[in-house]
Amino acid sequence: MLVLWCPDWPVVAASAVGGVPVVQPAAVFTANRVVACNAGARRDGVRRGMRRREAQSRCPDLAVFAADDGRDARLFEAVARAVEALVVGVEVVRPGLVAVPVAGAAGYFGGEHVLVERLVDEVSAAAGVECQVGVAEGLFAATLAARCGEFVEPGRVADFLAPLPVTELDQPGADRAELVDLLRRLGLKTLGAFAALSERDVVNRFGADGVLAHRLARGRSERPPLRRRPPPELTLTEEFDPVVERVDVAAFLAKGLATRFCTDLAGHGLACTRLGIYAVTEEGEHLGRVWRCAEPLTPAGVADRVRWQFEGWLRAAPGARPTSGVVRLRLEPEEIVEGRSLQLDLWQSGRSEEDDERAARAFVRVQGLLGPEGVLTPLLDGGRDPAGRIRLVPWGDPRDRTTPADATWPGRLPAPSPATVLDRPVPAQVFDAEGRAVGITARAQVSGTPRRLSIAGGVRREIVGWAGPWPLAGDRRRPGPQRARLQLVLAGEGDEPPEAVLVHCAGTENPLWTVEGVYD
Repeated sequence: MLVLWCPDWPVVAASAVGGVPVVQPAAVFTANRVVACNAGARRDGVRRGMRRREAQSRCPDLAVFAADDGRDARLFEAVARAVEALVVGVEVVRPGLVAVPVAGAAGYFGGEHVLVERLVDEVSAAAGVECQVGVAEGLFAATLAARCGEFVEPGRVADFLAPLPVTELDQPGADRAELVDLLRRLGLKTLGAFAALSERDVVNRFGADGVLAHRLARGRSERPPLRRRPPPELTLTEEFDPVVERVDVAAFLAKGLATRFCTDLAGHGLACTRLGIYAVTEEGEHLGRVWRCAEPLTPAGVADRVRWQFEGWLRAAPGARPTSGVVRLRLEPEEIVEGRSLQLDLWQSGRSEEDDERAARAFVRVQGLLGPEGVLTPLLDGGRDPAGRIRLVPWGDPRDRTTPADATWPGRLPAPSPATVLDRPVPAQVFDAEGRAVGITARAQVSGTPRRLSIAGGVRREIVGWAGPWPLAGDRRRPGPQRARLQLVLAGEGDEPPEAVLVHCAGTENPLWTVEGVYD
């Protein structure tokens, strides 16, 4: 895969529209935070994610622009046309980034290096912007190679990615900021360190999003290819009368078309990752562009790309725009994946109000079938026990805490809470190094150092770490044995990773131990 990257494209496009010289420090903002800045701004200390006030205090002559996806797409169409003039199969990943298959074009021009030189010269002459090119196996690796201007030999992708910082996983549109922050706090600072983890551990700890990021860090493709041609009936064609000559009209129509397009795909258990947008004008001109997306496209994603493409077509420079309005539009799924690749979390971050309303309506329908107790949502309330802190509230009822937020709970277990709390605690036994039973003294201390744990009479497993005890406040009117909780880390068995459990103990002589919870 060959990727051509125009650095800081949102700033380049905004500066071109605003008439700001390319050498002047400039930044693009969304919600008063920097989303892109040029080299001049970075020299003065401006960084992505920085607040506007701080950015302007570091760089007083900073040119400020608002984010505008339509503007970025409209100006980038000139770059896409310049690339398309030399090679076929151009795919726009996002404004500022295009990808093309390298094998055929490199053979035609006599090698990859010659092809890259021609592309850089063509983009500079036709679009008047600078660009960098990288070649590697897979879109993710090729994108990073373009930032370095490198050619990664086949089979060397993992070696190329290994020393790069793990922050590279948070590419625009990937929404992996939380995952990257967690990896850094766990000490995984490079892609190689993350790739060294076993896939089983990644699944258990980070879920589906972590597995996808792990594949990228190892130099694999985003997902295994689907050896299946899209059925012809999944192509959506729409005739326009009157013709479409304005971007706002196209944007309005795109919302309905995108919903129909994705609904048809979902009906076949499929989702689209490469979208072909083709149009025919009143004068018979044929327009087309392919958009590639790392994640399966949602209706909003399809509508955005249709709007961006119409921005590029209808607002292009004179001589490059069509001579008449669009009379026919065709949306074609160039690449599809199985529908399970689009199993998004119900309450995932970045959800829209429309998603919330649709989920709420579904819950109400389920309640109508099963009764008010048919849909329950958990609420974390006050309490000493991990299980006692969870209160299930019927959907639609007020989700108010029953205890004051500042209430103290003597004997409460400190964070983190166990990921799994057992409905029925499992009996266990804890032993010291000499095989003597360990209990809780009257001073709420362990009577010996925990070294072995036997669950339900099973094999005694080695304890490699422990924390506590945390005494439980008892009923003064009913004196009884001292009780406390401990966190134990058990050695892994074979290739299995270590396991952490929460245990409860009552008494010193003939202590009663139970396992109450398990940590991830």
